[in-house]
Amino acid sequence: MSQAAPASPTHDLRTTAYPPAFAEGARNAVETCLRIEPQEKVTVITDEACLPIAASLAAELDRVGCRWRSFVLEDIAARPLTGMPAEVLDDMESSEVSIFAVQVQPNELRSRMQMTDVVNRRHMRHAHMVNITPEIMQQGMRADFIAVDALSTRVIEKARAAKVVRATTAAGTDITAKMDSSYKWLKTSGIISREKWGNLPGGEIFTSPGEVNGTFVVDGVVGDYLCARYGILKAQPLTIEIAGNRITACSSENGQLRDEFWEYTHRDPNSDRVGEFAIGTNIGLSALIGNILQDEKFPGIHIAFGDPYGSHTGAPWTSTTHIDVVGQRFNIWLDDEQIMQEGKFLLGQ
Repeated sequence: MSQAAPASPTHDLRTTAYPPAFAEGARNAVETCLRIEPQEKVTVITDEACLPIAASLAAELDRVGCRWRSFVLEDIAARPLTGMPAEVLDDMESSEVSIFAVQVQPNELRSRMQMTDVVNRRHMRHAHMVNITPEIMQQGMRADFIAVDALSTRVIEKARAAKVVRATTAAGTDITAKMDSSYKWLKTSGIISREKWGNLPGGEIFTSPGEVNGTFVVDGVVGDYLCARYGILKAQPLTIEIAGNRITACSSENGQLRDEFWEYTHRDPNSDRVGEFAIGTNIGLSALIGNILQDEKFPGIHIAFGDPYGSHTGAPWTSTTHIDVVGQRFNIWLDDEQIMQEGKFLLGQ
């Protein structure tokens, strides 16, 4: 149940200023990624931190000529959210498309899951722009998503045929994932369809694995609110030991990071279970920036502990949590075929 709205002014995206440099990324989102048509209706969900970004998206929606309605979360509910406000969910019931451009706060995952429940049930095209920043609008959102989609298609075709995926890094990662043929691989390349909503910027393929074993060294980033708190972990990586799909141990010179990650991944019986196994495919990215929204698309492997997105992957279990971990400079084999060496695809991009 959502909270009563606090006393705050109503924000108007049409009168909110934004840097002209946002326009290219916003147009990419509206035209290329979501392919919004004039006859469609769009629900835009944002917050005070992302107002200029949302305003740039609204300007592109106006240019297309579609109907849209926006909600600034601080205008209608207290933060952190305990649930997605009912007026947002109600508006989504009459929209073909939704855009979520918000700086998330701790313990708001439940509200986002309520939103994506509507997206999944109605098969909406949904752009998930969690923790979107000006830097991402001017980098990752300017990617050539047609090229990213073409590469993603080649990678997913090979992944769907593989029984085992192995990944190593010089930092110490060495994991083996046995695939479950009853679970689906999905592509979220930035070209968003009714089949599966996607993060923007896009560029990944993912599934829920059958079983993962080994060591994963997080010298990139961890997800959710821990990403903003700890940034890129190259100097103090987090090492995660995995056996039978479950976390068995964590270690890091940063004891606070280790303890917070351990607490996050032990909130329910499946929080410590590998729910997602993914390969980043956004070849337009040149380096990690310390933001999970973009960094999980960086070419390489990332996995997530917690909810397996079962409505899409087919995994029959659930969790109330989901947190990604990202490494760097991977070597990847699909069965016996090496598809990546030191972070570079070997597929003739």
